[in-house]
Order: sequence, then structure tokens, then C-alpha cells
Amino acid sequence: MAIKGCLSVTKYFLFVFNLFFFLLGGVLLCFGLWILFDRSSFASMIGSSSPTLKVWSYVFCGVGILTMLLGFLGCLGSLKEIKCLLGFYFAFLLLLFAAQITVGVLAYTQRNSLKSTFGTFVEDIIKNYGINANQTDMEENWDFAQQQLECCGWYAPEDWMKNQKISKNSSVTLYPCSCRNTSAFLGDASGSANFSAVDTDPKSGFCTASTDKWPVYEMGCMNTIQNFISDNIITIVGVCIGIALLELFVMTLSMCLCRNLDQNYNKLARFS
Repeated sequence: MAIKGCLSVTKYFLFVFNLFFFLLGGVLLCFGLWILFDRSSFASMIGSSSPTLKVWSYVFCGVGILTMLLGFLGCLGSLKEIKCLLGFYFAFLLLLFAAQITVGVLAYTQRNSLKSTFGTFVEDIIKNYGINANQTDMEENWDFAQQQLECCGWYAPEDWMKNQKISKNSSVTLYPCSCRNTSAFLGDASGSANFSAVDTDPKSGFCTASTDKWPVYEMGCMNTIQNFISDNIITIVGVCIGIALLELFVMTLSMCLCRNLDQNYNKLARFS
């Protein structure tokens, strides 16, 4: 009787646990659709670029759909005691767990190669930045990254000297507006501004400096990201381990429930 009681508790625990994730996935999906179909007003509300929000809308929608699917399998499989759904639920979690482990191992062992590949990708974005009439999604995303991370270029601000538009306008001191260091405009102790700049074209992404020195952030984004990871490595590892342990715990419960259901699908509800 004690075993039957434990199975009944496991059943309803899995149901409530996955019901929460099903509702959470629905919220994420609705939020992603809201951003996708009302991107312009949402962008003006938070002050971000519309193409950047487009990427986030797809991310929210994708994560929401996967979370809802996982929650649906767990809810229905545990409540109705359907072995097939519980098996799919376990396989889904196992696949997700294996994918996380694989990505983590590859990211650690191939970190230098990934850093070099991503650096080449970013340098291509910087080199071709502004040559089109309208900014591409990648250019908008890189602007957003530089503004949020308060960095300039990938290795250093000098990366922008390779930009075709900046190199051609040698008589004008152009620099990327997303790199602008706002603290440079606060002025020194005498109250005079250190720099002044105006947008040459709001859609071009470039600004004009009144001096030869750019009023931009001095650190490259690669170093900023590395410093962030170094400062928060304990938190990042702790969160990853916590998610992995939670997945293992839920996988164990689902497999125990699945294995202890008899072949005739007798209901555990009569023991609850």
C-alpha cells in the first residue's frame, strides 16, 4: 500500500509540475507573438530596434512551443497514466539533457575555434556595415549588442577602421553611433564638454566627431563578454547544474511511474 501511495503522489506531482510548465510555455508563446505582430509599438516602448525584437520574438515562440509540448506530454501522460506519452516525455527530456551536455562539452573544448569563427563573422559585419541603403538585421543586432554591453568592435574599437564607409570618408571623422560612450559627453571638471557629435544620418548608424579621437567605449566586445563570464562563472555553472539535476529528477520520476504501471493500465487513482 505504501508503494501505491508513493506512485499516486508521483503521478500528481508530475501533473502539477508539468501543468506549470505548460502554462509558462503558453505565456512565452503569447509574448513572442505579441512582439512579432506588434513589433513597432513594442520597440518604441522599450527603446530597442525592431529587427532585434524580431529575433527575440522567434526565440520566445520557439521556447514557448517546446515548453508547452513538454508540459502537455507530462500532464496527460501522468494524469491518464499513458505509458506511450510518459515514454515520449522521458525521451524528450533525455534528448534535451544530452543536447545540453553536448553543447557544453563542445563549447568548452572548441572555445578557441568558436571565438575565432565568431570574431571573423563580426569583423565581416563591421567591414560591410552601412554599405546598404537600409540596415540589415545583423547590423541592427550588432548595434544592440554594443549598446547593451558598452563595448566597441570585437577585439578593439580599431576594428571599425576596416569599415568601408569610414575608410572612404577620411576627411570626416565618422564613428558608429552604437559605440558612443555617453560619459564622454558629461564634461570635465571645468564644465566643458570633452567631445561633441551629431548624427550624420539617423538611418546610417554613423556619427561625426568634432575631434580626431572617437568618443566611444575603449573595450572590445570580446573582452567584455569574457569579463562577464569570469565574474559570473559560479552563477552560470550553478544554474546549469541545477537545471541538469531537475531534468534528471523529473526523468527518474517519469520512468518510475511508467515502469510501475501494469500492462492493463489499472488506474492509480483508486489508491489515492
